[in-house]
Amino acid sequence: MLSDWLPFLIYAFFAAAIPATMIMGSFLFATRPKSRTKQRMVPFESGVSEGPPRQDRRFTVSFYLTAMLFILFDIEIVFLYPLAIQLNALGWFGLIEFLTFIGILLVAYVYIWRKGALEWH
Repeated sequence: MLSDWLPFLIYAFFAAAIPATMIMGSFLFATRPKSRTKQRMVPFESGVSEGPPRQDRRFTVSFYLTAMLFILFDIEIVFLYPLAIQLNALGWFGLIEFLTFIGILLVAYVYIWRKGALEWH
């Protein structure tokens, strides 16, 4: 019975060990600055240094568009994994579905590329 659960236990071990070692390493090897500077006290979020909160500070539309496209293509790639795993069992039908899905992704990618959605202004 253990041989059935062994791959899962190994995966669970690594799934717990990797974040745990990262957290422990950040506490063990972190160096703190001796003094607090003004630059360190400014909030930093999404690659943008923010000053005091102001109502007129807004992100550009291209920032949101890029974020939405990333999420969209990221979710679509998640659907490719199970299909790729079962591709041999699905045979020709699976291969045609796989190529159709890749074709739709490629058409969508070319469309947003031609529209300039991937240009950062």
